Amino acid sequence: MMEDQAKLGGEEEMEKATQTALSSGADGGSQRNKARPFIIVWRNVLLMALLHLAALYALWLIPKAQPLTWLWAYLCFIVTALGVTAGAHRLWSHRSYTAKLPLRVFLAAANSMAFQNDIYEWSRDHRVHHKYSETDADPHNATRGFFFSHIGWLFVRKHPDVTEKGKCLDVTDLLDDPVVVYQRRYYKTSVLIMCFLMPTFIPWYFWGETLWNSYFLASILRYTLSLNVTWLVNSAAHMYGNRPYDRHISPRENRLVTFGAIGEGFHNYHHTFPFDYSTSEFGLRLNPTTCFIDFMCWLGLASNRKRASRQMIQARKLRTGDKSA
Repeated sequence: MMEDQAKLGGEEEMEKATQTALSSGADGGSQRNKARPFIIVWRNVLLMALLHLAALYALWLIPKAQPLTWLWAYLCFIVTALGVTAGAHRLWSHRSYTAKLPLRVFLAAANSMAFQNDIYEWSRDHRVHHKYSETDADPHNATRGFFFSHIGWLFVRKHPDVTEKGKCLDVTDLLDDPVVVYQRRYYKTSVLIMCFLMPTFIPWYFWGETLWNSYFLASILRYTLSLNVTWLVNSAAHMYGNRPYDRHISPRENRLVTFGAIGEGFHNYHHTFPFDYSTSEFGLRLNPTTCFIDFMCWLGLASNRKRASRQMIQARKLRTGDKSA
């Protein structure tokens, strides 16, 4: 297993950078003294309400569908999740490993199936989230409450600090990747095909499922569940759980989120060591995304996995952890 072991000395600089980011509320505009506008985007409110109502209706259709359709919907859920976790998050946002063209094309297609903004926008906003976590420059600032960090942030216009700070980030690496540029250019078309048409067509064509059942289970229900699982990383994993690596930051270790988000709930670890491709010190345990990346490395489609060293992890636990692990 090829891994880059980060040096212990570099941890001090990283910790200082983290503290700078946390204190950048002043740099971001003294967030606690500023008005926090809620300019509601009613179109998003309506669309999300309709989507979740349709997902509730889809639950009623489960007994009426064929078992193969249930399995297909679950497979689509896993592919959808990988498009976010292994793709937009660990590969493009954090550059925690490198991927060859075939794997990047697959992850971009899977990301379009996820329909959570294109890779460029998702990664840019996620980098802002890390650099200015829990300030007004954080797109889904958890200090504004569970509902806001879970879904409410999509119901309102972005806080001006999010846009302002986002423009200051270096995202040239994203624009230098032709896969990212291509997906962004044809994003709407790719979403239509990957998120809705393909999941609906396969069960109907290959095993005679009704288009109605296929659409509501493999497209609508699968999409709604994948959205909420991702959002739980922004909300629950910033509010509930322990902080064995850094008690001074909000993100927590949350096992329920880890299970649902195929390995993304080790959130205190991830915000402490954001460069680590596994987002956890436990390797493959409860981490299907790490299993996927390791398998891609075995196939020769990925390489250069970055890891925090055991010495770095233990030193950080002793210095800033909450002693819970």
